[in-house]
Amino acid sequence: MKNLTITARALSIQLILLLLLGATIFNFAKPASAQSVVSDEVKHDTPGETIKRGQGLHIDVNLALVNVTVTDPYSRIVTGLEPDNFRVFEDNVEQEVVNFSSEDVPISIGVILDLSGSMANKLGKAKEAALQFCKTANPQDEFFLVGFNERARLLSPFTRNVEDLQSRMLSASAKGKTALLDAIYLGLSQMRGAHSGKRALLIISDGGDNNSRYSEKDIKRLVREADTQLYSIGIFDPFEYRSRTPEELNGPTLLSETTELSGGRAFTVENLNDLPDIAAKIGAELRNQYILGYHPSNKAHDARWRKIKIKLRIPKGLPPLSVYAKTGYYAPNL
Repeated sequence: MKNLTITARALSIQLILLLLLGATIFNFAKPASAQSVVSDEVKHDTPGETIKRGQGLHIDVNLALVNVTVTDPYSRIVTGLEPDNFRVFEDNVEQEVVNFSSEDVPISIGVILDLSGSMANKLGKAKEAALQFCKTANPQDEFFLVGFNERARLLSPFTRNVEDLQSRMLSASAKGKTALLDAIYLGLSQMRGAHSGKRALLIISDGGDNNSRYSEKDIKRLVREADTQLYSIGIFDPFEYRSRTPEELNGPTLLSETTELSGGRAFTVENLNDLPDIAAKIGAELRNQYILGYHPSNKAHDARWRKIKIKLRIPKGLPPLSVYAKTGYYAPNL
């Protein structure tokens, strides 16, 4: 697999070399739209303090912590940026970045695997992708597995043993309807028992929902409240070949909108052979994020939704960059 991580210092040099050599880079995954990026000269007014390993990634009365991913025009991860490259806005008011980290910390991860009947000829590659994702783990990481068709089921509770997870996957078969929203609900509920502050769900599905008890509105509200990033790999047929229900046709939009709320990303794939590489790419992205911390200037405990927007002061010589972060949070009500 290609190395998908690149430092900010080396990025401009690589782009120049690519232009000179006429090299072509293929991007098989189509990410969801990022938050807008504003170029600005680098200013040294937000030095930040380092966040210690294992520190909880959550929003409380005093400190908001936000996971941020930065990518280049080829959707490759950009590392090596400094605290003063970032600007944080809450409800359009700029906040002071007081904590900053780009350290790889332990992660609690849930894999949400589609086992509905429409996945019958895709399940083998989907399992391979899930295992490839788990193989990017650090020893301190933990995983659980949720499978879903007409209902969602916990196939494996939290474990650090990837082989155990693999054995649970091997026995899973595809049949029945699709309760995707219920599976996301179960995954977020399972996260209450997570041991790591950083948390993520990976959804592997061909999209859509036709059998859930929970509505799309219910799940989006829950995603906003949860401190968990959602990533998805949507396995879709080319649009002109789709002859499916309206719910299934809405699958790409559902996955994209839900993951974007959490600061994650939705990737689509039409060639099943690309699945393992995309899964590994998501694993690498989770380990190369920036963590920004700030004390909200709005001290009200009103339980209202507060919008978060991250902008970049792009260092001179770099191309336009994209930034991904959660779109907001609910203020405390205590």
